[in-house]
Amino acid sequence: METLLIVDDDVSLLETLKMHFEEIEHDGQPRYQVATATSAAAGLRAAQEAMPSVVILDMMLPDRTGLEIIEEMKGLCGDARIILVTAYHDMETTIRAMKAGAFDYIHKPFPDPAALDLVVERALEYRQLSRRADEVNRENAAVRLGDIVGTSPSMQQLVKEIGKVTGSAATVLITGESGTGKELIARVIHNYSYDEPRPFIGINCSAIVDTLLESELFGHEKGAFTGATSGKPGKFELAEDGTVFLDEIGDMSLMLQAKLLRVLQEREFERVGGVKRIKLRARVIAATHRNLAEEVEHVRFREDLYQRLKVITLLIPPLRERREDIPLLVKHLLERINEKVHKRVTRVPLEVMERLTRLPWRGNVRELENVLTRAVVLAPGDVLRGDDLPSLDSAPPPEAGRPSASNIMFTAPTVDDASLIPTLDEAERLLIARAMAVTKGHKGRTCQILGISRPTLERKLQKYNLSQGQNPLGHGFTVKDDP
Repeated sequence: METLLIVDDDVSLLETLKMHFEEIEHDGQPRYQVATATSAAAGLRAAQEAMPSVVILDMMLPDRTGLEIIEEMKGLCGDARIILVTAYHDMETTIRAMKAGAFDYIHKPFPDPAALDLVVERALEYRQLSRRADEVNRENAAVRLGDIVGTSPSMQQLVKEIGKVTGSAATVLITGESGTGKELIARVIHNYSYDEPRPFIGINCSAIVDTLLESELFGHEKGAFTGATSGKPGKFELAEDGTVFLDEIGDMSLMLQAKLLRVLQEREFERVGGVKRIKLRARVIAATHRNLAEEVEHVRFREDLYQRLKVITLLIPPLRERREDIPLLVKHLLERINEKVHKRVTRVPLEVMERLTRLPWRGNVRELENVLTRAVVLAPGDVLRGDDLPSLDSAPPPEAGRPSASNIMFTAPTVDDASLIPTLDEAERLLIARAMAVTKGHKGRTCQILGISRPTLERKLQKYNLSQGQNPLGHGFTVKDDP
């Protein structure tokens, strides 16, 4: 329930507005709690007590004018939006009111109390936008260049490219395997692109079904679809003049790709169910673990959108290609993990560090962090134990009498075993089946191992009849979500 403060010396109008707003409902509950005052002094006291979200303030009050108390009102009730009301049509006063910080300036008499409804709703919406932006900015403050850890040549080159990107407002496409830190790079680019805090709004395109993703991106108007009981701004609107981060854009449907292309070309959009054109002021940074050039060839991604996105492309190398950075990453991650779980595991024996640098890290930095977190939690003292780390030979042995899927695909066959080479579909089926067996059917861990999204895994399981544990490798497993 939102608190509304109405300050006006016209008692009749005051009671009419109070009754009107108290009768408005949202999801079957009263929308507003209404406080009233008939003077500037009483209004300031009410603002301090009620902490309203919106103030409807009359310009001419018995003791002081509305203009005179705007600053005090804002100081008492924080980010409340103040709507000034007057019976006079004075352009100079209107300018002074807006300059003083009024959200809007409207004239009375109102043809109907409902004339205020839209103004109040808009004030609440912009207040919420501002609050979300503040939360995002607090989040972003901690993400700086120091969070990019590594001195390997590939990371040094990446940092140089980031430095060039921050001087431009061009669209950026970040590519790399799952877990390499694509969102971290996007946040660093955002923070170093502006001299003052601006919103960073991210969305995972693979985590939301198409029917909801459009609304999440562009927002919707009240009544746009079943359940849309009120209007809602989308990510592009919330980002204002900051950054929109579209993670896993390679999983976006072709239908939404077409709409996104139009937005990037025209730099404006409409909410779902709306007709008002809204300017796109934000910079767009996209990321994907997929090879979009190959996706274009297979007609799974629009070539025109790909060309629009890859104005600047940054490739984040996988962890196994920069193993010299692992000791630095371990030190950096241990500091963060210790603070999070309230431990002090700071010593890493040489043999433990050697094992960490030799592991395959298919899940990259994310997997390294997860492994270290588990080891820190289980460590009895301040030493990271090797017993709590994955074993170098923990991968399941190949089936007796037949080559493993990885051997088939990653070793050069001789003439004698060339007949064992599977088709691409067969090889993919074997790899997914083995991953499901290793994870005992856990979809989330399987996605990390294979470097694919959850929707992609679901489609593959259905395609290869693996959804019920029909594993061609002979391993039994039950398909389930991670606990």
